[in-house]
Amino acid sequence: MGMVAQLTAEEVRSFVDRITAGVCPDDPAAQIDVIAALETLKCAAAAVQAELSVVYDARRRADEAAAGVQAARQGRGVASEIALARRESPHRGQVLLGLAKVLHSEMPHTLARLRDGSLSEFRAMLLARETACLPMELRMFADEETCADPAALDGVGTRELVGRIRRLVAELDPAAVARRARKAQADRNVTVRPAPDTMTYLTALVPVAQGVAAYAALRKAAEAARAAGDPRSLGQLMSDLLVARVTGVADIGTPEAAPAVPVTVDVVISDESLAGGHAPAEVSADGVPAEVVPVEVARNLLAQAIDQPADSEVINWFRCLYRNRLGRLVAMSTRSRFHTKAMGEFLALRGAGICATPFCDAPIRHNDHITPVADGGETTADDGQGLCQACNHAKQAPGWRQHQVGHPVDRHQVETITPTGHRYTATAPAPPGWREPRYVQTGPGRYQLVA
Repeated sequence: MGMVAQLTAEEVRSFVDRITAGVCPDDPAAQIDVIAALETLKCAAAAVQAELSVVYDARRRADEAAAGVQAARQGRGVASEIALARRESPHRGQVLLGLAKVLHSEMPHTLARLRDGSLSEFRAMLLARETACLPMELRMFADEETCADPAALDGVGTRELVGRIRRLVAELDPAAVARRARKAQADRNVTVRPAPDTMTYLTALVPVAQGVAAYAALRKAAEAARAAGDPRSLGQLMSDLLVARVTGVADIGTPEAAPAVPVTVDVVISDESLAGGHAPAEVSADGVPAEVVPVEVARNLLAQAIDQPADSEVINWFRCLYRNRLGRLVAMSTRSRFHTKAMGEFLALRGAGICATPFCDAPIRHNDHITPVADGGETTADDGQGLCQACNHAKQAPGWRQHQVGHPVDRHQVETITPTGHRYTATAPAPPGWREPRYVQTGPGRYQLVA
């Protein structure tokens, strides 16, 4: 058997250049053929990524074991490296690495179907998720029953595929399914994420009986309000009722507006916008990432807060953060080993409440020194950043380094260097009113703005 050449990044990039620079065929049938072939290519690439992830993880763990790293710390940061390489969040990187390991060791037929294009990465992940409660031998049996024959997947939709694997899992180990349902109740939580047009999605993950009961109660109350003459739609009423009942505000609002809620809000706005300019502002609250809003919305929020009577139970506290003439947020410093509460708030506002790691969308949970204190790092705004818990732990793994980059008048930038030497730069979000500066360097550490 002849030698098989190793796959290189240069070959992959060359092929990407080839297919992106290619001329689309004129024949409609040929166009569909190319679309189908590219879909197969996407699946096959995902399979190769999974296999490489497993190989890289094993190599890193072996190297760290040889270097005397404790077993519990071996492999720390690998998922974050994979996430950076795939331009994903660290959490997503952990999920993808976990999927790769499962496909490699317990679901070889699913991996084979991913490689030949019969399954997408998304569907492979669904199969892995639905069989996670099974012991290894039963999981491998379910994998063989479902994916051993590529023809059995022809024409099968995602919902049908999930239903098929769920029925099989329930037949193989009903007790495991019951245990999984009980465990799922422990994962109940409430999350919030931004939505278009200055809205937000408030999502509750609760047991099905409680969720249905809550929905039915809101709908029944909304229908009663409609019957009494309230002109709001059912959806608007249910939304206002939910906010009113969760926050304890008695009034469910007026037809023109949702109920006011007592809350502390951070508003980052430029002085030009506050005085009548058009640059947008940012609104955030404790633990919630910043959301860009039209300047008129920010000015209305400020006006409503000012108009509240002194004895009102609905009082919105606003904190303003100033910026310099270029748009860079004002810095802070302290001699303390730990970041003060005020500095932590500053770091969160500068980062719009989002972890500073590239591609990570998680909320900030830790205030971190870019240069560790043990290596001479200072507790300043320039040497500080807000990170999520996973990213803060990942950068403590062997071989990770960070340092601030960029010019003094630029937005805050941090370069991360992974153990393999790959470099990734994260730039702080542009604050309201930001404009890109133009400058020339006049000497070491000296810069002059160009009008």
